[in-house]
Amino acid sequence: MYNTNMKRFLVISPHPDDLDFACGGTMAKLIQEGNKVEQLIVSDGSKGSHAIGIDGKRLKTIRQKEQRAAAKVLGVKNVYFLGEIDGEVENTKKLRKKLVEMIRTIKPDVVMSFDPGALHRFDFPPRSHRDHRQVAEAVFDAVYPAVGNRSFFPELLKKKLFPHTVEEVWFFAPEKPNKLVDIKKFMDKKIKALLSHKSQIKDPNALISRIQKMPRETFRVVKLT
Repeated sequence: MYNTNMKRFLVISPHPDDLDFACGGTMAKLIQEGNKVEQLIVSDGSKGSHAIGIDGKRLKTIRQKEQRAAAKVLGVKNVYFLGEIDGEVENTKKLRKKLVEMIRTIKPDVVMSFDPGALHRFDFPPRSHRDHRQVAEAVFDAVYPAVGNRSFFPELLKKKLFPHTVEEVWFFAPEKPNKLVDIKKFMDKKIKALLSHKSQIKDPNALISRIQKMPRETFRVVKLT
């Protein structure tokens, strides 16, 4: 039966694996509840390894394959890659246009991304990675006001990509969350999805232990309508 309450979610991540750490359980839960979830990865992940002998081109291919495998575990069917250079992502007009184009094409009700307001604490572990900061701000700038305003990137109108209204933004990894999602029933899927990122995992047992201690995922939800 068609779910009349179904919403379309677009999860935007700086690198492969970031979104699985931040909201893998929530994605699985949303899909089980009848929503559609799609993923957009901004960078190519080509610098995401210190291993000797793995060049950027090869690592890019590996990480795309890993992200698609992780998405399949969660039930996500569509994964898109913008291919920006890992470690060199900047919140430019060019990137914002790419984001606006994707959002107008997919037409999500909800966009999920890193919380730009929580990434300017330069602590460790380094969740404030420059790519994280730049993507979080670019997503914020794209969603409001550019996506819904025909005066931004009018050349997209010629491609029949008209303004679209995003209802909500769910910022993950916030300092002050206003939404908590219980993911205990989806912990196995989250862990399996994360283990798909083999190039990034040095100690699978330590990862599993760490994730099992976090039965909730947190968000700062901002309503735009």
